[in-house]
Amino acid sequence: MAERAWQLVLEHIERDLLEGRLGPGDRLPSERDLSADLGVGRSSVREALRVLEVMGLIRTGTGSGPSAGAIVIATPSGGMSALLRLQVAARGFPLADVVQTRLVLEDAVAASLAASPASDTSDARRILTAMDAENLTASEFLALDAQLHLALAEAGGNSVIASMMAGLRTSIESYVLDGSAGIADWDHMADRLRAEHHAIIDAIDAGRTGAARRLVHEHITGYYTAAGLTPHTAHEQ
Repeated sequence: MAERAWQLVLEHIERDLLEGRLGPGDRLPSERDLSADLGVGRSSVREALRVLEVMGLIRTGTGSGPSAGAIVIATPSGGMSALLRLQVAARGFPLADVVQTRLVLEDAVAASLAASPASDTSDARRILTAMDAENLTASEFLALDAQLHLALAEAGGNSVIASMMAGLRTSIESYVLDGSAGIADWDHMADRLRAEHHAIIDAIDAGRTGAARRLVHEHITGYYTAAGLTPHTAHEQ
C-alpha cells in the first residue's frame, strides 16, 4: 500500500477538481493537512505534487505568502504536450497513426481558420518568409515546417488541438526529416512544399474553407507518399 500512497493523493485531488471543490487559482491543502486527511506520509504527498507539477496542473512555491504552497493553474497544454512527446520518443505511436491524427487535427484547424473572418495568420506568414530563404538545409527547412503547422494550430484558438500539435511536433519534425532522405530531388520538393504552404494560407485568408481543408490534406499525404513513409494514408480520411 505504501508504494501506491502517492496515487491516493492524486485521486483525491482529481476528485476535488472534477467535483468543483478545486479550480484554477485555488490553493491545495498543505502537505501536512493532506498527509493527515488521507493517512499517507508527507513524502507520498510530495511525490504526488511533483507529478502534478510536471503535468502542468499545479505550480508550487516555497516559503510563505501568496505565492507559497501548491496552486492550481490553468495550463493543461504543458502536461498534455509533454506526455505526447514522451510517448512519441518511446515510439509509443505507429507512424501511420501520427499521420492520421495530423489529418484529423489539421483539417479541422484549416476549416476553422478559413471560416472565421477574425483569423490571424500573421505568425504563420512570418514563418513562410523564413522558409523562402535560400540555402536552407533540409533539417532547417523541416524544423520551420513543423513550426508553421504549430503556428496555424495555435492561431485556430482551440487549446486542446494546439496542445496536441505541440506534443506531436517533435515526432512530425523527426519523421519528415527521416523521409527527406528518400527524396531524390530535395530542392524540387522544398519548392513544392513552399508553394503548398502559400496556397493553404492564401485559401485560409480568403475564407475558402473547402479548399483549405483539401490543400492541407493533400499537402500532408503528398509528402508522406513522396517520402515513401506511409503511402496508404494518402487514401484515408
